[in-house]
Amino acid sequence: MQRTVSIAHVSHRLKAPFRISRGVKTAAEVVVVEIVEGELIGRGESVPYARYDETVDSVVVQLQPAAQALREGARPHEALALLTPGAARNALDCALWDLRAKREGLSVEALTALRVPDSLVTAVTVSLDSPENMGAAARAVASAPLIKVKLSADDPAARLLAVARAAPDARLIVDPNEGWDFATLDGLKPVLSDLNIALVEQPLPAGEDQALEGYDPPYPICADESVHTAQDLAALRGRYRAVNLKLDKAGGLTEALLMLEEARNHGFTLMVGCMVASSLAIAPALHLASSCAFADLDGPWWLAQDHPGGCRVAEGRLTAPKPGFWGDGVSATGLWL
Repeated sequence: MQRTVSIAHVSHRLKAPFRISRGVKTAAEVVVVEIVEGELIGRGESVPYARYDETVDSVVVQLQPAAQALREGARPHEALALLTPGAARNALDCALWDLRAKREGLSVEALTALRVPDSLVTAVTVSLDSPENMGAAARAVASAPLIKVKLSADDPAARLLAVARAAPDARLIVDPNEGWDFATLDGLKPVLSDLNIALVEQPLPAGEDQALEGYDPPYPICADESVHTAQDLAALRGRYRAVNLKLDKAGGLTEALLMLEEARNHGFTLMVGCMVASSLAIAPALHLASSCAFADLDGPWWLAQDHPGGCRVAEGRLTAPKPGFWGDGVSATGLWL
């Protein structure tokens, strides 16, 4: 059967600026892959990440040889083997999973034997800003059970306390995005120990986290930028108690499933995370959520407008997409407007 593959850059405007220690964004710039076989269409989305020297243009270029291989009849694993872990492989891998589900008439949930919850608690993010503005942002989402707090090395205690006071019932994930050194992390231990901290996520730069060896605060420290694929996990033992699984880092759902099993074997607490993206990027990640202690899948919540039929986030709970959106073995006709 003839197969076509298209690659597109899509820009999703955000409802508010999203700030972390490395910068600010006002739109989610994503790459979407579509694979068509007859009347069947498989779709996948990824977010090129400057932290890993990825741009929209570079990801599109990376995808070209794999896309051409598929057009010429290559098997999915042969095309994926042309790509390294990262955003390009994620978009293609997720499109192939979606297409397989439609071809076989079986959901990705059935194919992976991983339950997709109808709804779940997701972290909602308070992005980096002044303490006053972060407190106001936290107050607006104070009913959410789990709040992620973006911080930098600039007066993190004041910003964190502003959020904690504004949302006293929420558990907090503290995320400096590699923005601290060990002295800052350890110096904040008294403040962090007094708050309802669920995780401290990637406080130190990847490659400098040997300072965490044997460090055992009363809250788990979670690896994000320090872990990409399953082969990274063994080296993190003794440094981290939790790991963040992200499809864009792993290079798709296929590798993330391997990571899930390997992380369990090593005894890590698990979180499934995302970049700021649309529901098309979140739908595959939902297949990991029931196996993880934490979900940070609020990417679509930041968009001014998401896809019809996609995920919904309200009061810190995420509702799964409608049938036909992604990976459930039925046509998506009518949802993509």
